Amino acid sequence: MGAAATIGSSLAIPVSRSVSVVIADDHEMFRTMLRRLLEDAQMLVVGEAKNGKEAVEAVRRSLPDILLLDLCMPEHPGLEALRELRESEPEKPVNVILLTADIRKEDLVRALHAGARGVVMKQSTTSVLFSAIQSVMSGEYWVGLSPVKDLNQYLRILLGSSSAKASPDKFGLTRRELQITSAVVSALSNKEIAQRFTLSVDTVKNHLRNIYDKTGVSNRLELAMFAVHHNLELPPTD
Repeated sequence: MGAAATIGSSLAIPVSRSVSVVIADDHEMFRTMLRRLLEDAQMLVVGEAKNGKEAVEAVRRSLPDILLLDLCMPEHPGLEALRELRESEPEKPVNVILLTADIRKEDLVRALHAGARGVVMKQSTTSVLFSAIQSVMSGEYWVGLSPVKDLNQYLRILLGSSSAKASPDKFGLTRRELQITSAVVSALSNKEIAQRFTLSVDTVKNHLRNIYDKTGVSNRLELAMFAVHHNLELPPTD
């Protein structure tokens, strides 16, 4: 258990009776403790899982508002479960908050681009966890001890803007492709990008293929890093 047992060292702060939660952690005692804290805060625990595979199944079965997902599990770890949930793009996407004792900057960026809405350290108090749930339920992100209102700006600071300048022709990207690139930097899913620009998901995927070809990247994370590194001027939405 180690640092995992620290969550719960502060008084519970009620969040909302309507919030439904799935807990995924390979330590049964930690799941039991967390369930009690959430239920004391009038949240509804609708499922538990001891690995990422069970977590994905529980989410698809119960369609919770929140998935509290342990990053490091021995079987089907958190990042794998995140990618699987993101790729399925369900009608009701779940808000994933990662629980971890430690995380590298690279894994944090990967987690946010894989679909995590929050990252909470297991050393944190209950009030921090509940604040993270509140922020995520209100549409914000949460990292560590504070909310993140502008994920694009946060990632630029985290990754460190380079002095590299964009190509004069912006690598041949069209305005729409630049807008979609900006949305990827903000960690929006294909479905969310489609809704923002009134496009079909298939059209978004076609745009992404063209963007990958023009920039030489092979996935969304590489595209986000490429955009930050080259200081691409990303126009506002239409």
